[in-house]
Amino acid sequence: MSNLEASPRAETSKGRNNILRKEGMVPAVLYGGEEKNELISISKKHLKILLDQENFLSNVLKIKIKDKEIKVLPRDVAFDVVTDEPIHVDFLRMVSGRKIVLEIPVRFINNDQSPGLKRGGVLNIVRRKVELKCPTESIPNELVVDLEGLDIGASVKISAIKLPENVSPTITGRDFVIATVAAPTIVKEPEKPAEESAEGAEAGTEGEAPKEGEQANSTDETKKPEDQKEKKEAAPEKK
Repeated sequence: MSNLEASPRAETSKGRNNILRKEGMVPAVLYGGEEKNELISISKKHLKILLDQENFLSNVLKIKIKDKEIKVLPRDVAFDVVTDEPIHVDFLRMVSGRKIVLEIPVRFINNDQSPGLKRGGVLNIVRRKVELKCPTESIPNELVVDLEGLDIGASVKISAIKLPENVSPTITGRDFVIATVAAPTIVKEPEKPAEESAEGAEAGTEGEAPKEGEQANSTDETKKPEDQKEKKEAAPEKK
């Protein structure tokens, strides 16, 4: 469980929040439970380290404010549209005995022990995250899928993943697929274009000069015999 140190803040004005950001702090709020919402600020440097983790929004943190420690869950992060820097965070207090809906990331192991992948198969990931309903006391950091022994055509369903006690998928009524081992895709190479020398190898190609002793095609040759006969009959007689 990661720790974050926070300082209380009283003002909520835009100007004061901008001053905090220039000082390397990020405004945040704690909410949930029976206590009132609490305004705090945290170090941007430490926050960005946690943001680099894939499961930041499903990772329970411990925030220390003066002498008290509070278990929280990040619920939302706002980023600057220009700099992409974090500018605000919402934290939910963890209340014992309650359940929460979270998207938990999926991690795949033992790829090198899958016969299907060894033979050129492809791991087709259907769900990189699974939405679960979890008690606040037992939120999994990730779901692990073991690919050992899986051959081409095999699929991994949610029932194959061991979930913590009292943790259940929000999708009910069907055993949905997490990933499959698909057959390799065969890419057919395009045919090579014919060489230029081969293109002109055939006699009588368009634009080629007629050989000696051969007549060039005339327009009359394309006409019907009847047309030529009519032309001959129409010619004036010689005197």
